[in-house]
Amino acid sequence: MARSRPIAGQLMRTNIDQWLEKTAKRKITLLPVQVEINSKTLTPVAGQSLFDCADQVGVVVPTSCRKNGKCRECLVEVVAGAELLSATSPEEEHLRDNFRLSCRAQVVEGSGTIKCHTLRRGEMRIEHDSTGLEDIPGPNTLDPAVTRDGSWVLLDGKKLVEAAGPLHGLAVDVGTTTVVVRLVDLESGAILGVQSFENPQRFAGTDIMARIQYDTEQGSHLLQRTLLAYLGHAIEAMECDLQTVYEVVIAANTTMRDLLFGLDVYSVGQRPYRSVTENEMARGERDTTSLSTTAKKLRLPIFPSARVYGLPLVGGHVGADAAACLLAIGLADEDRTIAMMDIGTNTELVVGNRHRILAASCPAGPAFEGGAISCGMPGLDGAVETITLSSGDEVTLGVIGDGEPLGICGSGLIDGLSELLRTDRINELGRFVDESERFCLTPDEQVFIHEQDISELAQAKGANVAGLRIVLKNYGIDVDDLDRFYLAGGFAKHLDLGAARRIGLIPDLPNGKLAQIGNASIEGATRALCSHTARQRLESVVQKISHVELETDDQFFEHFVEGCQFIPMRTLNCPQ
Repeated sequence: MARSRPIAGQLMRTNIDQWLEKTAKRKITLLPVQVEINSKTLTPVAGQSLFDCADQVGVVVPTSCRKNGKCRECLVEVVAGAELLSATSPEEEHLRDNFRLSCRAQVVEGSGTIKCHTLRRGEMRIEHDSTGLEDIPGPNTLDPAVTRDGSWVLLDGKKLVEAAGPLHGLAVDVGTTTVVVRLVDLESGAILGVQSFENPQRFAGTDIMARIQYDTEQGSHLLQRTLLAYLGHAIEAMECDLQTVYEVVIAANTTMRDLLFGLDVYSVGQRPYRSVTENEMARGERDTTSLSTTAKKLRLPIFPSARVYGLPLVGGHVGADAAACLLAIGLADEDRTIAMMDIGTNTELVVGNRHRILAASCPAGPAFEGGAISCGMPGLDGAVETITLSSGDEVTLGVIGDGEPLGICGSGLIDGLSELLRTDRINELGRFVDESERFCLTPDEQVFIHEQDISELAQAKGANVAGLRIVLKNYGIDVDDLDRFYLAGGFAKHLDLGAARRIGLIPDLPNGKLAQIGNASIEGATRALCSHTARQRLESVVQKISHVELETDDQFFEHFVEGCQFIPMRTLNCPQ
């Protein structure tokens, strides 16, 4: 029998008409204020909370405590009009920047527009799938850890529960910015459903080091609880009996994985940047960096004794997501020399084949995802994703959703810088040749690329280039010696390869050697979920990978400075 569960948000929704009727005697004042939440607009009444505003326009805000401020899940980011909201409540003291709890933030007297959004925006472009991996063989056989013997469900061959029905599992990719969840039929390997959302931990900072500092200072597992709550809501939205979900496989960078499992991440932020699992393994206290617990302990809404398995780490900041990517691209079976770069806030880089593998992490920062950029925004409707400049003043923009341009996402920024360089508007150092400070993309001058934005991108790019150069040097090869270069992640999926090559973000290799493979991490997690054999082999492979610590290389600064220049990577004059 299917598990009965409420539609998301149904129990906590407020009937606005009834609320207005009850309060009619209190001289309700319609304010000259507009509230825009997830692009839906309404005129609020005095004292109305953002939660009730969202409910009124049909925007579901995650919550588990019926609006009393205890669950701390109903996060919204206020991007304009914060002064029109009530003062921060005690329940919101843990929030940074422009984040509020929607049940605590009330509209006050004034005039203007309050713009905010939840962290479950349906229109946000989150990469769910991998591409270009069709020719890479997956596990030879479907051999999940969860099987059936008559009426019994088995886990690793041991009786778990006597129950009828299908066998389901979840593959989860937890990124610093976004989270993707796949529902998988473990008897066929078919993907039955996908859910995704923005990582709600963003209220603690956009990058890994900020999250580590926040978690260390707070010491209350708040980041873990918030992430697990959102993950639980995503799981509840799956169309299946959740009591038939018997295993979860987690792929995530080191910090995200350890936060999800409730581990202390302080050591990940201190040299030599190791997880507590790595330190314990070095002391002989464990034989793997992988993690395992139960759904009950993490309060996930699936079969209580279901196993939640965190894939092993490669090393340092090269986490379980990189390990999943290795599985997705079949690197352990390759005779060719392969490079894989998962570009993001923390870029993971892997180079090698079945004989030898090197890995490194590049602290690029949030610029590739629109963070720290004047008009930066995620891949939402209104984000500029392609830019073409004429030799004159004509600007042609490609906008997600085909509406009015509201900002620039990461791929649009790469396009813009490439065009500015191609048309000689900026030089190789990223400076405007006419000595201006910015280049406007829209007639109203509200969307533009500032010289500081170019500097942010240059530094992010410099970190990636330095990482690639140092790893290749340690491997004893040059860029041209690579047989295949995989670009993983949502940002890389939408890159224009010509633009990325022109500014030196990726190697100046022909298209035949380059492959944009999308979310390889979720693909690797799915393969690990469907094949216990592949998972065990991955445990062995990661222990043979050599982790390259970039900052210890005596030429790191030279490589970084060269990488900050906007020139094709092949022409870099890297010191030997």
